[in-house]
Amino acid sequence: MKTLMTSLAATLLPVTAALAADDVTLQLKWVTQAQFAGYYVALDKGFYEAEDLNVTIKPGGPDIAPPQVMAGGGADVMVDWMPSALAAREKGLPLVNIAQPFKASGMMLTCRADSGVKTPEDFKGKVLGVWFGGNEYPFLTWMATLGLPTTGGADGVEVLKQGFNVDPLLQKQAACISTMTYNEYWQLIEAGMKPEELVTFKYEDEGVATLEDGLYVMEDKLADPAFVDKMARFVKASMEGWKYAEEHPDEAAEIVLEHDETGAQTEEHQKRMMSEIAKLTAGSDGALDPADADRTVKILMAGGSDPVISKAPEGAWSSVVTDAALKP
Repeated sequence: MKTLMTSLAATLLPVTAALAADDVTLQLKWVTQAQFAGYYVALDKGFYEAEDLNVTIKPGGPDIAPPQVMAGGGADVMVDWMPSALAAREKGLPLVNIAQPFKASGMMLTCRADSGVKTPEDFKGKVLGVWFGGNEYPFLTWMATLGLPTTGGADGVEVLKQGFNVDPLLQKQAACISTMTYNEYWQLIEAGMKPEELVTFKYEDEGVATLEDGLYVMEDKLADPAFVDKMARFVKASMEGWKYAEEHPDEAAEIVLEHDETGAQTEEHQKRMMSEIAKLTAGSDGALDPADADRTVKILMAGGSDPVISKAPEGAWSSVVTDAALKP
C-alpha cells in the first residue's frame, strides 16, 4: 500500500507543479518580429518558467488595437507606445505603465532625396505618410511644433494615411513616410533604394521623441498584491530575455523566426532588426525614468489647439512592479 501511495504521489506531483504556474497573457503591439525579441527569448529560454509563469504571447497586427484588447479583458499586459496609452487613458481607459524596456525611440520620417526635402522646413506643401491607430500622435505633435497644419495646402502638409508598407515612397506617392530605425528604413534599402537616395529625420534628433514599447496594465489590477507579484516576476524574466537578446542578437532573431507562424519574416531582416532594437533597449533595466515620461507628456501637450492630451495625467505610471522586480 505504501509503495502504491508513493507511486501515486509521484504521479500527481508534476500535475500539481504545473497547476502552480501563474498564467500571463501578453498582447504585442505588432506582428511577431525582433521588436519583441525579449519576450520570445524569455519564453524560449525558460526564464518565465523559472519564475513560475505560463506566458502566452499574442501577436498584434493592422486590425488589432492593444488598448481595445485590454479593455475587453483579452490580455493581462500589453506592449504599446506611451502616446497611444495616454490618449486612451484620457478618453477613459485607465492604463498604467508598469515597465519601460525601451529607453530610446526608433521613429523616423524618411524622405526621398529627389523630393527636395533637406530640412523639416521643407515639409511645407509636401505629402507625408503617417501610420494611424495610435501611431500618429508623435507625428501630429511634431507638425504642430513646426507650425505646419496637417490639412494640406501650400502652407501645410498633406497627410497620407500610410499602410504598413513602404510603397508610397517607392512609388513617389509621398515625399516622406513614417519608418522605424529597425524596420521600414531597411525595407526601403532591401527594395533597392540606396542610403544616399534617402533623407532621414529621427524623432530623437528633432526633440520630439516619445516613449515606445512600454508595458501597460489596467489600473485596478494593481490593487491586487498577487497581480503585482505576478507582474514583477513577468518583468524580471522579460528583462532577462531582453538582456540576453542584446548579447546574442543573431540567436534572438532565430528564436523570433521560430515563433513566426505566418512565415512572412526573413532571417536577414530579423537579424538586422534585432541589431537595431538592441540600441533602443540598451541601458534599460525595465524601470521607467519619470523624466522620460514627463518629457513625453510635455511633447504630447505641445500640439497647439489640438494636443494629443489636454492635461498632464495622474497615476499613468507606477514603479510598484519594477521596484519588486529589481529587488536584489
